[in-house]
Amino acid sequence: MAEKATGGAAGAAGRAPAADRPDMVRNVVLVGHSGSGKTTLVEALLAATGTVQRPGRVEDGTTVSDFDEVEVRQQRSVNLTVAPMSHNNIKINLLDTPGYADFVGDLRAGLRAADAALFVVSAAEGVNGLTRMLWEECAAVGMPRAVVITKIDHQRADFHEALAACRNAFGDSVAPLYLPVVTNGRVNGLIGLLTQKFYNYATGTRTENAPGPSYQEQIEEYRGALIEGIIQESEDESLMDRYLSGEEIDTKALIGDLEKAVARGGFHPVLATGTGVGALEVLQLITQGFPSPLEHPLPEITEIDGKPVSGITCDPRGPLVAEVVKTTSDPYVGRISLVRVFSGTLRPDMTVHVSGHGLADRGHEDHDVDERIGALSSPLGKLQRTAAQCVAGDIVAVAKLSRAETGDTLSSKDRPLLMASWAMPEPLLPVAVQARSKADDDKLGQALQRLVAEDPTLRLENNAETRQLVLWCMGEAHADVLLDRLSKRHGVEVEKIELRVPLRETFGGSCQALGRNVKQSGGHGQFAICHLEVEPLPSGGGFEFVDKIVGGVVPRQFIPSVEKGVRTQMQRGVMAGYPVVDVRVTLYDGKAHSVDSSDMAFQIAGALALKEAAAKVPTLLLEPVDEVAVLIADDYVGAVMSDLSSRRGRVLGSEPVGTGRTLVRAEVPELEITRYAIDLRSMSHGTGTFQRTFLRYEPLPAHLVDKVAG
Repeated sequence: MAEKATGGAAGAAGRAPAADRPDMVRNVVLVGHSGSGKTTLVEALLAATGTVQRPGRVEDGTTVSDFDEVEVRQQRSVNLTVAPMSHNNIKINLLDTPGYADFVGDLRAGLRAADAALFVVSAAEGVNGLTRMLWEECAAVGMPRAVVITKIDHQRADFHEALAACRNAFGDSVAPLYLPVVTNGRVNGLIGLLTQKFYNYATGTRTENAPGPSYQEQIEEYRGALIEGIIQESEDESLMDRYLSGEEIDTKALIGDLEKAVARGGFHPVLATGTGVGALEVLQLITQGFPSPLEHPLPEITEIDGKPVSGITCDPRGPLVAEVVKTTSDPYVGRISLVRVFSGTLRPDMTVHVSGHGLADRGHEDHDVDERIGALSSPLGKLQRTAAQCVAGDIVAVAKLSRAETGDTLSSKDRPLLMASWAMPEPLLPVAVQARSKADDDKLGQALQRLVAEDPTLRLENNAETRQLVLWCMGEAHADVLLDRLSKRHGVEVEKIELRVPLRETFGGSCQALGRNVKQSGGHGQFAICHLEVEPLPSGGGFEFVDKIVGGVVPRQFIPSVEKGVRTQMQRGVMAGYPVVDVRVTLYDGKAHSVDSSDMAFQIAGALALKEAAAKVPTLLLEPVDEVAVLIADDYVGAVMSDLSSRRGRVLGSEPVGTGRTLVRAEVPELEITRYAIDLRSMSHGTGTFQRTFLRYEPLPAHLVDKVAG
C-alpha cells in the first residue's frame, strides 16, 4: 500500500492524463466540512504529480478547483469539480466537493461519480457534528474511505487529539498508517507504522531513515492497534492466532490485507498532511489501496420502461451506460456536462440516447431524446484539455449536450437504458423573487431553466394562488449563489420579495343572503335574484352546492349559473382575497325574467349573494399547518422542542434514531417555518435536518389576522 513505493510523481503539466483500461483509473471524492482543507489537499496532490508547477492558495483565489468567481470571492467551494492527475501510471480523478451543508447535492453527485473517498479532517479543528453527518453520507452509499488529517503544521494543530476524535466519531476501524514527526514546532516528516521507517521531508525531498529511539514506544503502541485492526479484517483466520502468540507477521502480507480491507470499506486508514508533507503517501494509498472502478458495483440499471437489466459490468467493450453528474451552463461556451462512464466507451461525435426521469416535481420533465456528442475534454479548473475517448470507469466533460441535465443517463441510441437516480435532498427554503425590469423579466424564464438543469436540489415553483415565483433552495448560501449566477452568468437581475403563504377563508357561522342583479336600460337589461343559505362545513369538507328550488322560480338552466358565480367568488375570496373553503351553499329561492335573465346575470347574482353573506357573519382566515419531522443530535433536542413551541407548534413526541440522534415530530403553521431551514441549521450547528408535509388548514389566531391580511 502506501509504503511499498518510494518514487515520486508521474504527471505532466498541460497534458491531460488518459486511461485505456478501468483498472488504470481511481475515482476519489474528497469529503469534509467547509474549511477542513480539501481544496488545499487537491493543490498539494496536483503539485506532487507535476500536474501544476506550484500549488495555489484559497486565500489568493489561485486554486485549480475553486475557479468560479463566487468561490474566489467567498473563499470556499460551492461546486463539484474534478482534477485529473497521474501517479505511477494510474489516472486519478480527484472530485473536490463543497463542505457547506447547502451544497449537499454536489456532495452526493461526487459520491455517485467516485469509487472511494478521502475524508478530510483538520488537525486544528477536529470533528464536529457536520463532520459526523458527512461520514454517515459516505457510509449510506457504502463508500470505501480513508481519513486524511490536514493542517498538521498549523499552530493550533494537534494530530493525536484529532485522531482520537476521529476514532470516537467513526469507530475502531479508523487507525493511523503514519505518525507525524514534529521538531521545534515544525513537521519534518512521517513515520510509517508498518515499515517502521521515517520518511524525512526536512530537506524538501523525501528520504528514508530509521526513526529515533524516542519514538519507539509510540510506534509500538499505534503499530499494535493498526496490525490488530488489519488482522480483524483479514480473510486469513490464522493470522490473529499467530499474532497473539508473538509471531512477527510479514509486512507484505499485512499490506496486502490492508489493501483488501480498504477496498471493501471495512477498514479506514488515517494519513497526515501539512505544507510539503504527506502528499506522496496519499497518492500511494489512492493508487495501491483504493478500489478501481472494476471493484465498485454499478448502480441499478433498467430499460426505459423500468424493466431490470442485468449482466452489465464496467467493460469498455460493453453497452454504453454513462451518467451526467454535473452540468454547467455558460452563455458563451454553452452547456458542459461532467459525465461518469460506467460501461462502454464514449467517443466524440457519437449519437447517444439521453434519458431523464423521476425529477418532474423539481422542474426536470421526463425526457428521452437522441443527441450528438460534441468534443470530449478532461477539465482542470477553467482549462479544458482534449480527450480522445472515455472508457468505462473514467470521467470526462462533454460539450454541447443541449438537453442533458444533471442526473441524466447517456446510453446507446440502439439500446436506451436508464440508471437509478441518486437520492437528492428536498429543498426547504422558499425564496420569492421578481425581475427587476421588463428586460430582466424577458430573460428570466430561460435563465432559470438553465439553473434547474444544472442543479437538481433547486425546485422552481410558479405559485398560482400567490402569483409569486418561488425558488426552493437548500439554504441561504445556496439561494445567494443562485441569485449571483442569475446576475453574473446570465445577466438577469432579480429582487427578493416577501414570501406569501397561501391562506384560505371560510365562514364562521350560518346566514341567509340575497343576491340581486337587476339593471334596466333602454336595451337588453339584466335580471337575476337568488336567495342563498350559507353554512360552514368541518375542516376539509370542501364545497357543497345544494339545489332546493321548487316551482321553477329559478329556471333549471340558470341554477348551474348561480353555482358558477358562487365558485368564482370563492376563488376571489370574500375577506382578504384568499380562496373560500369548507362551506355549503344552498339555493332555496329566487326570481327570473323571461327576457332579461341570462347565464351571466345569475352568475353575478350568485357572487353578490356570497359577498353579502360574508358581511353578515364572521369570516375566518385559515392558515396551512404542516407536520414537521426534525432529525437532530440529542444535545439539541430541548432547544428544538422549545423553538417549535415558540412557533405556535404542537410537539407530538420524539423517538431515538440510531446512536445519539432523535426524531422530533410536531405540527407547525407554515407561516412560522418559511425560514426554518436557516434557523434549524443555526440552532444545531449545521447538523439538523427536517421534512415537512402539509396536514390541514386551521383558523389563524385573531391577533395575527390584521398583520397577515394587511
